[in-house]
Amino acid sequence: MQNNKHKTHKDPLVYITKRGEMPKLKAMLIKAAVILVGVLFCALVTVLLTSENPLKVFKAMFDGSFGTPRKIWNLLQASAILLGISLAVTPAFKMRFWNTGAEGQVLVGMLASITCMFYIGDSVPSWLLIVISFFASVIAGSVWAGIPGFFKAIWNTNETLFTLMMNYVAAQLVSLLIMFWVPSGSMVLGLVNSEGKNGWFPSILGQKYLLNILIVALLTVVVHIYLKKSKQGYEIAVVGESENTARYIGINVKNVIIRTVIISGALCGVMGWILACGTDHSITSNAVGGNGFTAIMVSWMSKFNPITMIFSSILVCFLQKGAGEIASNLGLNSSVGEVLTGIMILFIVSSEFFVNYQIHFRKNERKETAK
Repeated sequence: MQNNKHKTHKDPLVYITKRGEMPKLKAMLIKAAVILVGVLFCALVTVLLTSENPLKVFKAMFDGSFGTPRKIWNLLQASAILLGISLAVTPAFKMRFWNTGAEGQVLVGMLASITCMFYIGDSVPSWLLIVISFFASVIAGSVWAGIPGFFKAIWNTNETLFTLMMNYVAAQLVSLLIMFWVPSGSMVLGLVNSEGKNGWFPSILGQKYLLNILIVALLTVVVHIYLKKSKQGYEIAVVGESENTARYIGINVKNVIIRTVIISGALCGVMGWILACGTDHSITSNAVGGNGFTAIMVSWMSKFNPITMIFSSILVCFLQKGAGEIASNLGLNSSVGEVLTGIMILFIVSSEFFVNYQIHFRKNERKETAK
């Protein structure tokens, strides 16, 4: 005969449940609250390192982006470049093709424009050189992305590793060509066509970055319409949700993968063209500056919405420049700015967790069940 035993069952001390659909306003408030906590945490870290007044810290961060008209234009330019690369990776990401190779795809697009400027800069008018450079960059970016896209579609290779490795190949290709272009061996190319400025974007209303910003603004509208309104955008969404469902309704999945990845690479090529002709007018192996990886976060954080990416890009660039200003004004090592930026990005990314999940704590009451 078994004796009845009473066992006490306790809920876990902390457990997580997935939230249902949340109103947009509430989600925005949660994200804003998490970002505010991140800003306060960065201020606390800085105060502990410098013993400065927190208000001085915040002022330095604000001045880093909005202190002068030049800083404002630099912020808009940096945001435009980050936004453009984020738009470029979005079609592939929405299709669940994890393109980690934007850094290399932008770099080869940039290299294609610089090559055109280097070899034919004195042979054609500036406007024609800009047009030739555009097509060269688009083709280069498309090919660089299309290679792993083809292998993924035909042999189902791992696109994350493939595209990541292509970044290193692109960087070494740039270094190799610079070695040929700079006989002195300094590995510093300098400004290409600096005297006649052939192939350089013209200034508009006295602002050298305005054309860059306008081009990226146009790209934002085009990508938004493409993803939301076009048949190809619909196919990308279906393939991203389920390849089997896409095949069932008659979508050629292989063609969609290759086409979308080539488009993603072409957009990266456009950004390389903007960097070469509208910003740097030269090239190094790290000319993209890590934006290819930061763009992944911006795209994901914005849930692949091109309009939302505008604000995400500005926010990230504001934090980067603000953190750099804090480090500079308060006499800290430049690496401190990067650390503060990393902390803020961590908080921004974690805000998505609090929107999608809810944390529960164990209550005091005990539940007893009899066996």
